[in-house]
Formats: sequence, structure tokens, C-alpha cells
Amino acid sequence: MKVGISSNALKHSGGLERYAMDLIRGLAARGVRPVFFARKFDPSVPEYALVEPHRINVSLLPGKLRDMWFARRLATLRRRAGVDVLIGCNRVDSSEIAICGGTHRGFLRATGRTLRGSDSRQIALESQQYARSRVIVAHSDLMRSELREFYGVDEAKIRVLCPPVDGERFSPVDAGTRAALRRQYGFADHETVLLFASSSHERKGLPLIEQVIEALDLPVVVAVAGRPPERTSTRVRYIGYVKDLENAYRAADYSILASTYEPFGLVGIESVMCGTPVIFSSNIGCCDAIADSAKYLFRPGDAADLRRAIEAAVAARGRRVEPAASAKPANASGSHPDILYDASVQAHVDALLELVADISPTR
Repeated sequence: MKVGISSNALKHSGGLERYAMDLIRGLAARGVRPVFFARKFDPSVPEYALVEPHRINVSLLPGKLRDMWFARRLATLRRRAGVDVLIGCNRVDSSEIAICGGTHRGFLRATGRTLRGSDSRQIALESQQYARSRVIVAHSDLMRSELREFYGVDEAKIRVLCPPVDGERFSPVDAGTRAALRRQYGFADHETVLLFASSSHERKGLPLIEQVIEALDLPVVVAVAGRPPERTSTRVRYIGYVKDLENAYRAADYSILASTYEPFGLVGIESVMCGTPVIFSSNIGCCDAIADSAKYLFRPGDAADLRRAIEAAVAARGRRVEPAASAKPANASGSHPDILYDASVQAHVDALLELVADISPTR
């Protein structure tokens, strides 16, 4: 049986591209070398050596036609490569297993954006993918709801599998190491530091967070990691594009997001696994997967409720026990007690392989 993966790229990136790289490592641990179809490949990443790469070049096409061309070429190339089951991590209509890490219709509704011609084409391809796939893996209960509501997908066709996180990379450190990391980032001991990790500041709610933080009479700062914010201040600091994001989580007191649309939000899981609770708007998909003890929730778009959540978090900071004493060991399955599912890469890949076996034509 030959397994294929389709993704926009095989390189260090966010979203589903990063997820696809997790799948590669998990499959390699089970002795599976997938065929990998993508627009771009970075041969320098270790995962490149673990796949059979097939590049689909779309660079000469207008941007609006690239998704359709990729999907069309993929249907041909997967047959030539002898792929039995294809896992689609991007919008393609020939995958047996469709990964749903967000829906375009859900995004448009949440952001209030007017429908354009390019949106209609994306929705059409997305709809074909969901209709033709054998199984749809939804990355959150929110995605399951959107699949039902917007695309009319039968419940029996949907399997909710929250995305994995590397538990070795994202883990707590002792008090001394944490103090050193705070000094490295320039965080003062008396400051409550809220880490805002983002490359899409408007969608993830930075303007609302800035508004609330600037009005607080408390030593609270927002540390922005990723794309530079439009402006900085004594309350809003840019700490750069952080490659070792796990250390930024460890140095901060909380992670914060006020997203208008966040299908899952791996930032939340990664942060909690590093011992850092979250302050999140309640519409973020991962909130259901985080224990109450590790989260402060507020109503989406509600400045007053966000202020309440931040003030509660600041008050609780003084009672926080440092990770060396409070870090809870992973349980036997490899998951963190404050994460309400097994977030290990191997558990996720094993669940996918069960689905592959169930629908394989060679079974």
C-alpha cells in the first residue's frame, strides 16, 4: 500500500504545511515513506529525505488559477506514482482523506469579508474535495460544525482528530532557565508578559489587545513574535521572528489571542505544553482541548471581557508555581494533563494509518 500526501509546500512554515511535516516524521517512525506532492520543496529540511518528492510547478500561472491547476496535475501524477490513499493537506479534489484545518466559508463569515470571484473558486474546489473524499479529518469540533453547516457533510464521514504537537520540543523548563530566558528577551520580573505569536495580526486580534492593554493601570506588556506590528510602545514590544518559539512561550507569563477566526490554534497547545497558560477568545478552536486550569477565556471582540480576563490572569500570576515544581509529567500515552487529547505526533499518525487501512483499495 502506497500513501501519498499533498501540501502546498514542504518547508518550514505555518498551518497545514507544518502539519504535513509532522505527518512525514510520524510515518517514517512507522516505516512508511510517503509520496509527497507540493508546489515547493526545501531540500535542506530533514523531512525531505523521508519522502518521494513530486513537484507540481505553478509559478508561471496567474495566482487565481494555481489551485485548480495543482489539483488537476495531482490527479494525474498520483496515478503515475501508484498512490493508493492520498491525504490532502491543501485544496485538492482527488484525496481519499481530506484534512480540514479551516473552511473558506467559515473564514468569510467570521471576518465579514465580501465574496469575490477568487473566493467562489476556492469554495468550489473545497466543496469538491469534501464531496469526493472518503473521510474528512476535522482538526476541531468547530471544523466539524462548519463542515456540517456550510458543506452539508454527513456526520459519519467526519473524524475529529486534533493536530499534534512535538512534546519533546514544547515542554516546561526549571525556574532558573525560565528566569534566564526572561532576561534574554528583556522581560522585567515585575512585568506580566503576554506573548502574541502571529503573522496575521489583524485577524488574530492585536488591535483589540492593544486597546485594552494601553488602558490598563497594570505592568502588563504584549510581546509580539512573528511579523512586526505597525507600531510599538512601552506596552507593545516586538521581539522579532522567533525560530525557537518554545523559549518565547517559556519566558512569557501567558499567551494571548483575540482571533476573529481560528479553526484550531496550535499556539494554545504549544504554550500550555511549555507550562504557560493562555488568554484566548472563546471562539478559538483549541479552547475545548485545554483544561480550565490553563486558560482564561473572554467573549470574542469584547474589550471589557478581555480586560476582565487579563486582570484575573495578572492576579493569578502572583500565585503561579514555577514549572520545576508544577510541571505535570506526560501520562502513559504521551499527552499533557492540561491538554484534553493525546497531542503526540505518533498517536495522531497511528489514527490516520487506521483510516488509511480502512479505505485502502488493497485491503
